Parts: sequence; C-alpha cells; structure tokens
Amino acid sequence: MLSACKQTLSTSFQRVGVRCLGSVVPEVKISDFGVKNEPVLPYLKGSKERKELEEALKKTAATTEEVPIVIGDKEFKTDDVRYQVCPHNHKKKLAKFYYANKDLLNKAIDTAVETQRKWDRTPIPDRLKIWEKAASLMANEYRQTLNAATMLGQAKTVIQAEIDSAAELIDFFRLNAYFLKEATKYQPISENPKVTKNSMRYRGIDGFIAAVSPFNFTAIGGNLAYTPALMGNAILWKPSDTALLSNWVIFKICREAGVPPGVVNFVPADGPVFGDTITASKYLAGINFTGSVPTFTRLWTQVGQNINKYINFPRLIGECGGKNYHFVHPTADVTSVVNATIRSAFEFCGQKCSACSRMYVPESLWPKIKEGLLAERAKLKIGDPTDYESFTSAVIDDKAFKRIKGYIDHARNSPNLEIIGGGKCDDSTGYFIEPTIVVSKDPKDKIMVEEIFGPVLTIYVYKDSQLQETVDLVGTSTQFALTGAVFAQDENWLKKAIEDLKMTAGNFYVNDKSTGSVVGQQPFGGARLSGTNDKAGGPHYVLRWGNPQAVKETFVPLTEISYPYMNQ
Repeated sequence: MLSACKQTLSTSFQRVGVRCLGSVVPEVKISDFGVKNEPVLPYLKGSKERKELEEALKKTAATTEEVPIVIGDKEFKTDDVRYQVCPHNHKKKLAKFYYANKDLLNKAIDTAVETQRKWDRTPIPDRLKIWEKAASLMANEYRQTLNAATMLGQAKTVIQAEIDSAAELIDFFRLNAYFLKEATKYQPISENPKVTKNSMRYRGIDGFIAAVSPFNFTAIGGNLAYTPALMGNAILWKPSDTALLSNWVIFKICREAGVPPGVVNFVPADGPVFGDTITASKYLAGINFTGSVPTFTRLWTQVGQNINKYINFPRLIGECGGKNYHFVHPTADVTSVVNATIRSAFEFCGQKCSACSRMYVPESLWPKIKEGLLAERAKLKIGDPTDYESFTSAVIDDKAFKRIKGYIDHARNSPNLEIIGGGKCDDSTGYFIEPTIVVSKDPKDKIMVEEIFGPVLTIYVYKDSQLQETVDLVGTSTQFALTGAVFAQDENWLKKAIEDLKMTAGNFYVNDKSTGSVVGQQPFGGARLSGTNDKAGGPHYVLRWGNPQAVKETFVPLTEISYPYMNQ
C-alpha cells in the first residue's frame, strides 16, 4: 500500500504525460569475461619458459639500452645522463636514461591535460580491450623480456621476478579491468524508467595524475601509472631509477597494445624537481605513490601549501612500507614458523614492503626456533640472481647498502643486541649483505621499530608469562601498520589476537608469512605511517581514480508547479 501511494504521489508531484525522448546517456555494453590469477610458471629444467628466459637474459645483458623521455608522441634527451646498473655487478650498465628538467615536466603536464580530455571520451569497453591486449602481450610475447629486465636490473631471482614482473603485473591489468567492468553494472534506482531514468557514469579527473613508483616491484610501476589511466586520466610517470628498464618495457608494451600517446608520459626525473613541479601546477589532480614516508610527507605538505591554486582537490594515495612482524604463540608449529620467517625476512633481501623485520618468540620455543632459523639461514645461497641455486642476491644500490650496514653496525656495537647469524657486507662487486639475524633484549631498540628495508631480522624473546604484555607491544612500538602474522594452534587465543592486533596491520596473516599478497586475493595496503590503505589489487582501488557523474533524465514535460495537497 505504501509503495503504491509513493508511486502515485511521485507521479503527481512530477510528470504526467507520454515519453517523448530517448536516453542520451550512452549505455556501457561490456561482454562478460571470467577472471582468474595468472599462473606462476615453475621454470624446471628443460621447460619452455626456462629456455626462453635464458635467451632473454643473454639478449638483455648484451647491451646497454638507451631509454628516452617520452612526452606525447615525442622523445627527448637532456644533458643530465644517468645509468641503471646491475645491483649484483655494479660495473655493468644495463640502461642509459635521461632526467627530465622542469621545462620538460611542464611540457608533459600540458600534454597530459590536453590528452586527458580526448582520452576520457574513449568508451570504457574500448579501454578494456586495450588493457586485455596489454595483459596478453605481457603474458606471452614479452613475459621473459619483463622478467629478464627485472632480474638483471633489480637483482630478483627467477621466482621473485616471475611472481612480480609476470604474474602480478598481468593480474593488475586484467583484474583492474574486471573490477571496472563490474562497477559499471551498478545503476541507480529508476522507479519508473518511462518517466525518469537515473544513470551513473565514470569519468576521469580533469588535469593530470602523477605516478611515483618504487624499485622493488615492477608490477607496482605498471599499477601506479596505468590503473588511473584506465579510468580516463592522463599520467606523468616518474619511474624509479633502479627499476628503469623494466618500467620502460611496460611502457612500450602498453603503447603497442593501443594506449594513445600522451595518456602516460614517461618522465624519469630528480625526485625533488619532479615533486616541486607537479605540486606547483594548478592541474594536479592526484598523486599515486609508493616509496618512503619522508618523500610522501614532503609531497603531501607541498599539496597543502598550494591547496588554493588547484582546480580539484588532489587525491593522494600512498604506500610507505612498514615494520612488519611475526608473533609466535607458545602453541605455534615450529617448522612453519621457521620456514615462513626465513622466506618473509630474506626473500629479495628483505626489500618487500611486507617483509618480516621483527619477531616475537616465547622462551619455551626459542631454543628450537633459534636452531631452525640458523640451520635454514646457513643453507641460503646469496649470489647472481640468474643462478638457479641463488635464494637471493644483492640489495638495490649503494644507498641501501650503506643504510642497512648502518643497522648491522649498530647491532654489532650495542650491548642490548647480539648478531647470531650473518652480518657480513661486501660491495666490492655487487651490493651484497648476508641475511642477518639479531636478538634484542630491548623490544623498543631502534632496530625493532624503524624500517630497515633489508635482510635484517630482529627477534625479541619474551617470557611466556608475559604473553599479553608482549602482544600489546606490537602496536605501540612503531608508527607503521602494514603487514603482520601470528602463529598459533590455540584457536581461542587466535580469536583474541585478531582483535587485539586489529589496527597493527592492513594485511594480517594467521599461520602464514607476512609477505606474498596476490592481486584479487589479498588486496594490499596499511594505515598509520604505512600509507593511505587504498588496497591495491582490490575492487575499490580503480574507483579511487574515477570521477563519477550521476545523470537524471526526464522524458515527459513538467506540467505544474503545485503539489496535490495545495489544491484540496
């Protein structure tokens, strides 16, 4: 009865007549397609992928590729010449590239702003086809080119490259396209579509988006630059100097797939010059960032200082790392703890945003866990990433080497700290640092609370009787809250821990390592100083770069201005 009255009143209040117009809002017709994660190839002896990878490695290592600045459809070179070297062999120059100066960055801004207006008119189904083609090229023709550039340029082993520059990159392109397709299925309520139709459409943001990507994941570069582009935005992409070649391969693949010139502009640059230039432009519409807390803070501060000049309030999305933990309960399975911790702390030299850097172990399990960690650590081969027996390789560059070595030196000189495994550093050929295990008597020593971003694991051994007090330390010791893991067989304690530790990690693991999030399975991001927690790899991330428009269309004339109760 109520709904009938509502419909009658609605009609009386608004329109009575015959529909005389059709909808002017274009209907988004997208063919349905299934979605699944890209398989990770095994690279066994004699396999097709192993042979193709070895050929790609030889080809990539044989040259120093020259990489230009690309703005629109034009290439530029400057006098500020830079080189990307192999971290495991820093005498080998892998790529030659150029820094864009302020004038070129402003040119890129103008190009992006102009291109955005045109690109935003490209129908979403057409954009999705380009993204699927790019994903297909990455999965097939260019898979091993991407992996070779990542292995040689970022010192990733075969498996670490495959899960990054192949599987995760492909997943970002395919699943973000899928998430956008799914979002377009939602349309607002239209109570009587013959009278009034309500629609929702997704636009880009007028202006430009600045993408600032890190060295540690090739896939992140592709996601930061191209997911905003998928939504109709135009991008200035500043790749990391130490991931330059792999990012350049992504850029070329996307151009081949059909991303028009000017949608993504490839502009390597000095960090402060880039930041100062983009934040000074009134057209800045957003910053998509992965990197350090000081850099993101600087950019955020500059945006705040310039807030009155912008056309839009810029959207700021950032992921800034963490001080990730493994917390071990007295009922934990020791073998799982040991193996998960070795992988989390030392794969890719601890240079994953999610790598385990601090660990809390009960006294009752410490002897067995200590024995296991040291035994497994001793087995790890540290060497050339192209050697199939290498577990990990060198850290990314001289700056990282010096920073990490500084923490190891601190551990060596502090009375509260003891190095029980590793600790050797050698940068004569490459930037090699042994996987290092430290035991701390002080749970708030700087090595337990500051991000190191290297192969250093620090352990605090707690008394079993102080279980809850130690749990409380996890969230109060550090400003980060990215990933964390708990290990226990006590289900009641796990139920309590997942609530007690709720705010300590954006990605929380139970009886599993703190690394290894998969696009579409564990959307990634943390809060506090770990970032804005926009969950890359999840369904909401792509929409953060959209600029939705609600449209109401009325098809019959308005015949009166009074309401029924006025004429009684």
